[in-house]
Amino acid sequence: MAAFAQSAPCWVDVQLSDLEAGKRFYGGLFGWTFHAGDGMPFADAYSDGELVAALAAKQDGRMPTTWGVYFSTDDILATVGLIRKAGGQVITDPVRAGGAGVLAQAADPGGAVFGLWQAGERAGFEKRNAPGAFCWTEVHTRQPERVDAFYEAVLGFQGTDIELPGDDGTAEPFRMWSPAGTEPGEDTAVGGRAVIEEAIPAMLPSYFLNYFAVADCDRAVEAAVHLGGRIKSPSQDIPYGRTAVLQDDQGAAFAVLQPTELLP
Repeated sequence: MAAFAQSAPCWVDVQLSDLEAGKRFYGGLFGWTFHAGDGMPFADAYSDGELVAALAAKQDGRMPTTWGVYFSTDDILATVGLIRKAGGQVITDPVRAGGAGVLAQAADPGGAVFGLWQAGERAGFEKRNAPGAFCWTEVHTRQPERVDAFYEAVLGFQGTDIELPGDDGTAEPFRMWSPAGTEPGEDTAVGGRAVIEEAIPAMLPSYFLNYFAVADCDRAVEAAVHLGGRIKSPSQDIPYGRTAVLQDDQGAAFAVLQPTELLP
């Protein structure tokens, strides 16, 4: 069982109204295969035989259709305590997922929802940072200073401030997250924080955006549209590759990234 560093992203899942439709979409887009839980409304997703994510049928139609990210913790009770102390909200108190581990869900002070995972028999991803697998996560918020302080206190992240090109070509502030005990910078970064532009309607809440690596960004975008998905932000080049933000055919948003080393 591969171990994850404290506070590293270790798992993603998506809540969907139609689980079978989700299998068709992501199977067609990423080539994933699936193994359904015994009598349970979810399916583990595999890329080249390695575990990469899970698809879950929503138990309540009012739940958002969204991808969620989980951060590894060695002591979930202590981390939940830090969340409350730092001004976050605990949505789901720690609950055991059989022998796999213990999970909890929380929201940061800006309202972005994330999960915690204390590993048991399942550490998390078996494949990451490769085509067909998770490679990055970032929170989009309107309260960067408050949210930065929250993740520093709760997850021990150290920040490196940079600028990335926005959709209109202007530079946008961005903070990379490096785990505690590492030298902060892009070589150790495991995620980041972006600022929601003032032009975006205030009704849009803070959120996490999860990225999946692909061998060809433009082909992935074409495939997503062919499968019934939508383009939220068209393909663009960034210092780390070529990326686009998409929605699946049920409305869950995610991003794809063709890393620099895979560009022609």
